[in-house]
Amino acid sequence: MAITPEDFFVKGLMEQSPPSPPVLFDHPQKPNCSSEGRHHVPNDMMLPYISRMLMEDDDDNMLNDHSALLQVQQPFAQILSSPSLGANTRNTEADNDLLEYGGCDESILNSALSNGTDAVQAFLKGMEEASMLLPKGKNFQRGELVSQIVGSRTSISGVKKRHNRDDYLEMEIRRTSKAVMINEPENNCANEMLDEMMLQVHETCTKGMEKLRIAMDNEMVNEKRKNSRKAVTDNVVDIRTLLISCAQALASNNHMGACELLNKIKQHASATGDATQRLAQCFTKGLEARLAGTGSQLWKSLMAEPAPIVEFLKAYRLYFTACCFIKVALNFSTITIMQAMVGKSRLHIVDYGMHFGFQWAGLLRLLASREGGPPEVKITAVGHPWSKSCPPERIEEIECRLRKCANKFALPSLKFHKIMKKWENVCINDLDTEADEVLVVNDLFNFSTLMDESGYFEYPSPRDIVLNNIKNMRPDVFIQNILNYSCGSSFLSRFREVLFYYTALFDILDATIPRESKSRLVLEQVVLGRSALNAIACEGLDLVDRPEKYRRWHVRNQRAGLRQLPLKSSIVEIVKDTVQKHHHKDFLICEDGQWLLQGWMGRVLFAHSAWVAEDVSSG
Repeated sequence: MAITPEDFFVKGLMEQSPPSPPVLFDHPQKPNCSSEGRHHVPNDMMLPYISRMLMEDDDDNMLNDHSALLQVQQPFAQILSSPSLGANTRNTEADNDLLEYGGCDESILNSALSNGTDAVQAFLKGMEEASMLLPKGKNFQRGELVSQIVGSRTSISGVKKRHNRDDYLEMEIRRTSKAVMINEPENNCANEMLDEMMLQVHETCTKGMEKLRIAMDNEMVNEKRKNSRKAVTDNVVDIRTLLISCAQALASNNHMGACELLNKIKQHASATGDATQRLAQCFTKGLEARLAGTGSQLWKSLMAEPAPIVEFLKAYRLYFTACCFIKVALNFSTITIMQAMVGKSRLHIVDYGMHFGFQWAGLLRLLASREGGPPEVKITAVGHPWSKSCPPERIEEIECRLRKCANKFALPSLKFHKIMKKWENVCINDLDTEADEVLVVNDLFNFSTLMDESGYFEYPSPRDIVLNNIKNMRPDVFIQNILNYSCGSSFLSRFREVLFYYTALFDILDATIPRESKSRLVLEQVVLGRSALNAIACEGLDLVDRPEKYRRWHVRNQRAGLRQLPLKSSIVEIVKDTVQKHHHKDFLICEDGQWLLQGWMGRVLFAHSAWVAEDVSSG
């Protein structure tokens, strides 16, 4: 019996795997099994410095001129002469524990040493005192530190045997090797989560939704909402007005007025409060950075220190579970592709801005089990050559995971290709297309990162160039998913749009996720917070996202020679029914001019549509 496109859609809606959320722009890189540990060595500049000072001269007069160093030297001599570091070091569990010192708790050392307690205390005291003598601005590698520690031992004791030094060096190397493996459990956890989100997203999402439903139905949670809403009702408009007034003061260079308003906003801000307080906490960081003129530096420093991968994945999974936005977007893409593949045996997907590749696992599952046999599949990942959110290494990892999915689903043929170049320069010649394949071009909320006219006044917009190149590829379908808010032509207009957009997002999270959730805190203050900070505090090339509303994209696409494909009303009804059954009643699903729209309480937040080249038939 033939499977209808609607049947495919319903099946895909329950089995599809998630991509990176549309508002998550600072994805941390996936851990690598060979990643170095971040084991911290306290005062790691101190020992090399003391070693150098002590090795310069053994003259008693010289030491007398440095009485402070003599005082510091004594506890080290006690340690080196302690039985706990003697010949039996390698044969006792307590001494092995001692070698773990470098980031360990002091209590562990004390319990590990029965005879060396005084020496350990002297060592810790010496470390504290010696830190006051350290030169500033120096940095040492771990290998240099190990060798200089050994040198310090020899100079201080003067009579220690060579085999003791070799023993110590061997044990330090063994300790360092253990430190490198410290992050291994975290890496394993992240890998398990990635596999789960690729292969078992339906089961994971179902369990997560049930847990959230129970938590939100809890009497204590509901009572907290009832008690807070009355107090919040009068404050919502006030805080939002204060935020806009502060932005207006900044736009007019009234820094004193902005500072006063910022102090008032902080009185209502809280990372663990209600939706408005959490939003205020998030926005004050961006306003403070803009007021201080440090937005660019702060943004770059945040990008250099991405959120821990496990925490990020937990936050993303929570977002995917609580909100319907990603699931609807993915299944819109899935049903569109399945429609295009009816009666065809070869599929080529060109994916702009692939992040973790979650979105394709569910499609591969459907293709592998479709009536008539699975097709040959080729995926071309288009990334930026200097992208931090999706570097070449991550794309290679995505390829490995998708191949693993293909093997699990018994899909016989999966080819993978990557293109790392500016998107404006990607054209049909880069794709290695074949005549009998169905060519699908996909954008999942990534074209907003392209520069618009505001950055190219007398030159063609990169967005128009990319759309023209897609038209020249003559795809069987171009699937477009966009963030529906406007960047605006000025800071103030952009701030207003960002404020209204993030107000809706924070309200969604407050209505669907308990306030005590740690992953919600990461999602709001780290993931969403960093994107909001960039929009508020940065300008020019440092401004990452420049979204446009769907009507503006509609004009762009038509100007580039693209024609919109009709949106089946039956699919809209299926999506509506699914969202109403499994998600909060205030989620919005509707259509306008062949665009599928998603939002919250009347505000449209995301839009989806399908296009072909204007001169291509839609058969």
